[in-house]
Amino acid sequence: MPNTLIFVDLPADDPAAAGRFYAEVFGWRDDHKPEGVYHRMVPGGMFPNPDGTDSEIGNLHVGIFDPANARPHPDAEGIAPRAIATEGRKPRIWVLISDDDTPERILSAAEERGATVLWRNHFWSTFNGLNHCFRDPWGNEILLWGKAGDPPKIPDDYTRE
Repeated sequence: MPNTLIFVDLPADDPAAAGRFYAEVFGWRDDHKPEGVYHRMVPGGMFPNPDGTDSEIGNLHVGIFDPANARPHPDAEGIAPRAIATEGRKPRIWVLISDDDTPERILSAAEERGATVLWRNHFWSTFNGLNHCFRDPWGNEILLWGKAGDPPKIPDDYTRE
């Protein structure tokens, strides 16, 4: 078995507010571990098999940490730098839009809570996906991914690459 990715952490100078943001935008469970210091966002469910049944693979969890004292670390002071990066490229997080949701609802909910929409309505043929993107209030980029189908159904108003 190869080394397995189990978690992705996002920095936020207010983990409690970021936890509420993601709970309200995506409906994820916000586990306080403890509140304001580290929050584990639990999307829930299992990745589906091609026939729609649950596979044995659980959805990846997302953590939210305070860069002022990023835990875990053997030193009580944590590790520097202790601020959110404001310049340059950061990791991007990809979220598969569930069949019972829409990119319009998600982008609207994110914007209402302080996010900035970076783009809407784009088709990437390399991976046969419809995508949209926003930057959360802490500077993290979240890409929304929708399945285009086989054969792909691309709305007329979508850009393409």
